[in-house]
Amino acid sequence: MNAIIAIHPYKSDGLWVFDDESVGLRQEPFVSGADTIIEMMVQGIPDAASGFTLLFSAAPFPGYQVAFDWRREEMDGNWYFSKDLNMEGWLCPALFKYFDSAPETIYAQFKHKAA
Repeated sequence: MNAIIAIHPYKSDGLWVFDDESVGLRQEPFVSGADTIIEMMVQGIPDAASGFTLLFSAAPFPGYQVAFDWRREEMDGNWYFSKDLNMEGWLCPALFKYFDSAPETIYAQFKHKAA
């Protein structure tokens, strides 16, 4: 399992979604606050709706922009809160395609998708 994971979210029918064939996900949506966090974090990324790169890890890494701390479990998913953003978002059970258990903290970087 990689220490830093990369996915490439994009907008489809007004929703932020991502595909990851390596774990069997297609148009997996971000909902319940996670979508609002993405909207905020990609404001400076040109044409982010067509796709951007989201790097994330359970450990800090050079260049991470924001940390999300685990808050609680709900409906098989997990709520995370960023003190820096003062925002909370829910991550669905697809989280367990990348982690064996819900990490205490998730570190993330939102950046332009290289062509």
